[in-house]
Amino acid sequence: MLLTALCLTFIVFWLTNLYPNLEKLAKTQGNFRMSDEAVASYLDKNGYLEPMPVKFGQWLGVLPGWVKEVDGELRGKCFDTLTPEAEHATFCGVLQNDWGFSTVFKSDVSAIVAERLGLTGKLMFFVMLVMVPMALIVGVLAGMREGSKLDRSLSTFSIASTATPEYVSGVIFIAVFASSAGWKIFNGSATSAMEDANFVNFTLPVVTIALYGMGYIARMTRASMTEVMTAQYIRTARLKGVSFGNIVLKHALRNALIAPFTVIMLQFPWLLNGVVIVETLFNYKGFGWVLVQAAGNNDIELLLAVSVVSVIVVLVTQLISDIGYVYLNPRIRIS
Repeated sequence: MLLTALCLTFIVFWLTNLYPNLEKLAKTQGNFRMSDEAVASYLDKNGYLEPMPVKFGQWLGVLPGWVKEVDGELRGKCFDTLTPEAEHATFCGVLQNDWGFSTVFKSDVSAIVAERLGLTGKLMFFVMLVMVPMALIVGVLAGMREGSKLDRSLSTFSIASTATPEYVSGVIFIAVFASSAGWKIFNGSATSAMEDANFVNFTLPVVTIALYGMGYIARMTRASMTEVMTAQYIRTARLKGVSFGNIVLKHALRNALIAPFTVIMLQFPWLLNGVVIVETLFNYKGFGWVLVQAAGNNDIELLLAVSVVSVIVVLVTQLISDIGYVYLNPRIRIS
């Protein structure tokens, strides 16, 4: 995990620190009519022209931060204008919990990411609360009797929900349930939900995301349930006269949940970055919204922090998924 995180982080760091991005950053912070010489001078003064491995080490905090003399005054990566020169830190990177300064929000990156991650975490919680139980119910009901009318109906619903992008279903929900032309039941904007989430201002973004992700989990659950229901031990249970309800709940369900469990765990990284469209559509300023702002305004430090958090979430959820396999199926062991 550590090696994978390090490699992925370096790739993101390299891409965001390509010279065209740095040039755009310089012109955004200075003047769009800056000459090439002025751009190079700005980047040099702020330590952006250091060799890539050195910059990456400084950003991680394993190498000393850069120090330069500009107009007779010492400047450095770890310098703080409120701190006496003798007390400046030597190392100031991610390992020292220094994620840099956002050029767009004019604030510490760590504070921005923590705040927005909390908002998206609240959205993710309610989405999973709605999406997972509904998807499992739909998948189990469809898989219990393969080929039945109920199976075909629920499978059609699952495919339709997954095939409809959030920006389509979200716009439809706003037009139908949050505009004067339809039934004005909910709010079309979720901005107020950042402070006080309630049924009126939080239902539409939650349902929009839950519907899109629910179909995939339901289809996976249905396929797994169908396979389990044809197993030999299920046939034996039927021949012994065990009721159909007990067969489903006590014998089939646990084995059928192994594959969907992996899919459910994969929803966490998807939700973390996949809510970009929904958060933008409903003006909910969470993690996805910050990602759009950082990318659109070339906020390198903030973009790096968002990327690192995404990498960590993906790796941790994969680890939990692998460990969960062992508890769902005792036959699976770590060698």
